[in-house]
Amino acid sequence: MHRNSKITFFVLALFVVALNFIFAPGNIISWDVYGYYLYLPTTFIYHDLGILNDGVILDLMEQYKSSATFYQATKVPEGHYVMKYSMGMAILYLPSFLLGWLGSVIFDYRVDGFSLPFQYALFLGSITYSIIGLWFLTRVLDRFFNWKITSLVLALIVLGTNYMVHISMYGQNAMSQNYLFTGYVLVLWLTIKWHEKYKFKYAVGLAIAMGLMALSRPTEIVVLAIPVLWGVSNKETLLKKWGVFRTLKKQVIVTGLIIGGIGFLQLLYWKIYAGKFLFNSYGGNPGEGLELLSPFTKKFLFSFRKGWLIYTPIMTFAIFGFYQVYKRNRAIFYSLVVYFIANLYLVSSWSNWWYAQSFSQRAMVSSYPIMAIGIGYFLVSLKDLKLTQRSLVVSVLAFFLGLNIFQTIQFDKGVIHADRMTAAYYWATFGKLKVTKEDQKLLLINRNYTGTDAFSNEENYNAEILEELTFDEYELGVNGAGAFKLDAAQIYSPSIEKSFKEITGKDHCWFRITTQVFLPDSATVDDFSLVVQFTHKGFAYNYKTVESKNIDIVPGTWNTIKFDYLSPEVRNSKDSFKTFVWYRGKKAILLDDFKVEVFTPK
Repeated sequence: MHRNSKITFFVLALFVVALNFIFAPGNIISWDVYGYYLYLPTTFIYHDLGILNDGVILDLMEQYKSSATFYQATKVPEGHYVMKYSMGMAILYLPSFLLGWLGSVIFDYRVDGFSLPFQYALFLGSITYSIIGLWFLTRVLDRFFNWKITSLVLALIVLGTNYMVHISMYGQNAMSQNYLFTGYVLVLWLTIKWHEKYKFKYAVGLAIAMGLMALSRPTEIVVLAIPVLWGVSNKETLLKKWGVFRTLKKQVIVTGLIIGGIGFLQLLYWKIYAGKFLFNSYGGNPGEGLELLSPFTKKFLFSFRKGWLIYTPIMTFAIFGFYQVYKRNRAIFYSLVVYFIANLYLVSSWSNWWYAQSFSQRAMVSSYPIMAIGIGYFLVSLKDLKLTQRSLVVSVLAFFLGLNIFQTIQFDKGVIHADRMTAAYYWATFGKLKVTKEDQKLLLINRNYTGTDAFSNEENYNAEILEELTFDEYELGVNGAGAFKLDAAQIYSPSIEKSFKEITGKDHCWFRITTQVFLPDSATVDDFSLVVQFTHKGFAYNYKTVESKNIDIVPGTWNTIKFDYLSPEVRNSKDSFKTFVWYRGKKAILLDDFKVEVFTPK
């Protein structure tokens, strides 16, 4: 590796370390990281991987403020829990966990898996992964480019993309993007080394790296495209590659067994705790999952909410650079491009395509080692341009670099919002470091993820009745009209149901559900629920209820129930809003004037 490339690496590595300490988190084991990590303390400290005694975990979560809700696991009918996330990240965290355990014993902290030594160990361990990733990326780039191109590409990746935020800031270094970034660098490096001498140790290294990546995030199985297609540029080289695999079939078999064995760990966990080898661990939230037949690629790339090429425009040059890879090094072109297309398709098919609170598209950060090669070849091609053309391109590159640094500062100051951006707000705050209340009105609606919706600004909405059921054809009800009877034989009321696209063309709306309920004196007040939900492909999501036991119900008279409900981030405009009353008692109760009003933004 060239001396100047090493200097660039050390400078950028120091910058990354400094950023981590400047923005060090209060508790790194929180939110999604808490879910990735939970395998370790439940296995090695509490010996309760199924979390049968959930009180211990919930108490620790409250003590360390790890998460607002326990969304990181799903409770199954048998009474225990199944982790939401696969176990790959926990395995990658294991050295840090053991170091934290040792630190807790030496410095007399609680050995509970979450005390300060465990947090510091994970923080420092994640920085170590970052440095390893940058080091091997430098070595990979040095294989293709001179030190000037290598240094410039490294600087563009670190300073010109959302790498800074999702590797170094706000505790993000413990998120999967950091670890997978390093994983992809190692796969590139080991792929290069294996194709040089076909040594068994490189094949084993590749298998372990790819197996752990897929175990961390199953869609990373697309990483296989890199070593499998490396060196393939036409039919002749494809047949030659096949011949290599046949000649080295023992290595291929061992590689497959290692990858399969690592993956089997997750299947075995699901079999033990979920009762089957394949389990949808996101089933606790049917509104979240892959939409392979209707990906959100356009929004993923170009929306002002979170568009990758809007907020990380320098990656446009990486995509253009793939053409230069085709022209200058076709032997690696198909490997990189097939991976890029497959990965983009998968990550943009996720229903939560904006990936919650983040800057630009965090799901793409792990692929930056591959994109770095594209940027490198694009920079190489600049020497073929005329001076005026080259100057223009360099000026645009410099602008994108400066824009990313400035927008990272905006993100840090809260000007660029983590998940509520709109085109109008983006342009209203472009170049600003402070925002006004008028600016903030241009953001997407502020969703409350505590589970309680408070509709407080009706004046900004137009109201209309979506549907009303008066039950005039049934028994005596309110004001001499009809009413619907619910009893042990009829536990569900008629429902009010409409597809979202029939209700509004806006991004959200509010629903106000009201009904009248009469309970005879002998009926208990905890026997029914007002249910509101959205349905996607037969599965309910954003399911909420108003329980009769939680409101003031007076038996022997008519009671009015009212509930305000904010539409969720719908997965598809065809998804249906649905509301009904669910009765679980024995004595009959009456239901009347079941009405839904819809409030759409003015």
